[in-house]
Amino acid sequence: MPELPEVEVVRAGLEPAVSGARVLAVHVADERALTRHDGPAEDFAHRLTGRTIAAAVRRGKFIWLPLAEPGADGRAEALVAHLGMSGQILLGRDRPAAKHRRIVIDVQPRGSDRDGTPESPVELEFVDQRTFGSMAIDAMVPTIDGAPAGFAGVVDDRQPDAPWRRSIPTQVSHIARDPLDPAFDDDRFVQMARKRSSGIKRVLLDQGVVSGIGNIYADESLWAAKLHYDRPADRLPRASVLLLLHEVRSVLARALEDGGTSFDAQYVNVNGQSGYFSQRLNVYGQQGKPCPRCGTTIVREAFMNRSSHICPVCQPRPRARRR
Repeated sequence: MPELPEVEVVRAGLEPAVSGARVLAVHVADERALTRHDGPAEDFAHRLTGRTIAAAVRRGKFIWLPLAEPGADGRAEALVAHLGMSGQILLGRDRPAAKHRRIVIDVQPRGSDRDGTPESPVELEFVDQRTFGSMAIDAMVPTIDGAPAGFAGVVDDRQPDAPWRRSIPTQVSHIARDPLDPAFDDDRFVQMARKRSSGIKRVLLDQGVVSGIGNIYADESLWAAKLHYDRPADRLPRASVLLLLHEVRSVLARALEDGGTSFDAQYVNVNGQSGYFSQRLNVYGQQGKPCPRCGTTIVREAFMNRSSHICPVCQPRPRARRR
């Protein structure tokens, strides 16, 4: 499943094309892509056509496009997208139809050429091989803390007081902020983590505690912090949790620089290009290879119907609790 870096790469690619753009037409090729939408395909297309997209925003693994005009009931709304296991959002003009395209949205960008000629319409394709991803038009609610709901890139400077900035789709409101969010509360994360008796990796994967982190970046961050995935979170000193948080941010930042992690053609940016952070992975998928830090062979162990990758020396297994 795409994690924060892969989703942020998509958001950043969408931003210049859709911010201020007007929706010209909507075609739903497969209604399975609307599992999160409250209504049929005709409702989705009708409610979206003709409206203006204010920006492209992300929290954790969710992307949403706030709509400038309110819905029929007067409430603020947004187009919400979740990529699921294999979802992609591609942009292009007069490109061949992508395989597994589920939704096509034609938009008229706000910009113009140097001679003042309006830009040509852009086709936004929602592509999903496994159909676990989805799009929906959803009502927006104010953020609990009054801070901007998620990361919105350069439009933050152009629209610092826009109402949509402090509103979040109801489908995303239960998701915690991610570590790269300026409003992320480090102290709150430390307190929540140290109240959990479960292993620290389970805490990192809990989207109600911290969002955007999946198996790849959890393994990489735990290796960097020299913590075993099963180390009970409530037995970690505050300093260790803060160190882990620092390593999480460092790993995510490096992955963003590389365009995310792509092991196959499913994880791509809006132009269909793959990221290359996979070339810098230290432990994830590196079983059988030497640890870059100490030379010990990296091992892969079963974890929550998936796997964890560790260095047995750098990340020693925790001792059993005394009874």
